[in-house]
Amino acid sequence: MSTRDLVLSALFAAIIVALGILPPITLGFIPVPITAQSLGVMMAGVVLGARRGTVAVLIVLVLVAIGLPVLSGGRGGLAAFVAPTTGFLIGWVVAAFTTGYISERLVKHGQAAGMQLTGFFFAAMMGGIVVLYAFGIVYLAFAAQIGLKAAFTGSMAFIPGDVIKAFVAALVGRAVMAGYPLLPVKG
Repeated sequence: MSTRDLVLSALFAAIIVALGILPPITLGFIPVPITAQSLGVMMAGVVLGARRGTVAVLIVLVLVAIGLPVLSGGRGGLAAFVAPTTGFLIGWVVAAFTTGYISERLVKHGQAAGMQLTGFFFAAMMGGIVVLYAFGIVYLAFAAQIGLKAAFTGSMAFIPGDVIKAFVAALVGRAVMAGYPLLPVKG
């Protein structure tokens, strides 16, 4: 990676951490809080692409592992990797990659703004919701011993908020693409 790529990845890692300052919202019927950090994961993918977006998320997870309180609610340390939410943390890596990969292939610099926005939104939905939930729900069912159906059903309460996050990520991706495109160009 170039120095520029590392700096951009570190910047988005900082954005993901900063979004953790917003307090988590717990619904009570499922042990997974609503946080803004998944928005940062989606934004890293749409703005930076697959490789740099994934590195941004990995930086955050390293900070968590060494004990820094960078997750929503001031959580950090190795205990975060044995909680019911661990599947979502692991899913962040694949979600950022998927979001970036799809963005790199669907969104081009010369496209109409509406096409770019649609491409970014689709990428954020696929990576930041479909892929992230696949990891999170399976691990949640196992870790909380609530069964796959209960974990899936309980997680559906988060979909409306995550659709809004995907739209915000698409708006950010489009704004950056218009002003200072960072998404890698794919042939």
